[in-house]
Amino acid sequence: MMINTSNPTSSPLSEKVAFVTGGARGIGAAIVRRLATDGAAVVFTYASSSTEAEALAADINAAGGRSLAIRADSSDAAALVAAIEQAVTAYGRLDVLVNNAGVGIFGELDTFTLEDFDRTLSVNVRAVFVGVQAAARHMGEGGRIVTIGSTNSERMPWAGGATYAMSKAAIVGLTRGLARDLGPRGITINNVQPGPTATDMNPVEGPMAGDMHDLMAVKRHAQPEEIAAMVAYLAGPEAAMVTGASLLIDGGFAA
Repeated sequence: MMINTSNPTSSPLSEKVAFVTGGARGIGAAIVRRLATDGAAVVFTYASSSTEAEALAADINAAGGRSLAIRADSSDAAALVAAIEQAVTAYGRLDVLVNNAGVGIFGELDTFTLEDFDRTLSVNVRAVFVGVQAAARHMGEGGRIVTIGSTNSERMPWAGGATYAMSKAAIVGLTRGLARDLGPRGITINNVQPGPTATDMNPVEGPMAGDMHDLMAVKRHAQPEEIAAMVAYLAGPEAAMVTGASLLIDGGFAA
């Protein structure tokens, strides 16, 4: 990867420290790379993808950036808080939090288990609150918080996705409410809502791709780097007046 080292002060996130949950693969990895390219030191968590996580951190460091991978399951509140504290200890500050970790568990109403219901809320909602609470303690003026939600908070066109849609809709309300708490401290918080995005879990040639594209105005999957670009904008200095917003980047899926 390319890291801008020729003039670090020209990078929008120069001297900043970012923390990304679920950063080893897919959209999370693209966000980690983009924030590092923009000049931030990036600490990111992973639950099980240790090989990918260590390779990503090594790649960034070898290119002249600063990165650290920490194993922490976002459903474990104590582990998540400890990882944030470790990031602050390693780099001395925290400026950006990206709540990217999430789970997508789908199933019919009659067979959907309470364990899957609780797991969905634990990772997709509770962990976001825990992360914001822990990170905000270390943030000052100019702090940035971004959560990766989903277009399914606006539109769930298939059966079996009610719990997932509910968890992502909860982020909309949480983001609006927390904007009021954090705004007086100079911290912004926003919700990025992707549509179909090309990842291992949602491949471009997957069995549902055609049905997804039929619902979209722009009939293709997004690339993870396109999602990362929106996150980078919200994390940067030009987005100082954007807060409490839920921003769709879904090719018109919810239009």
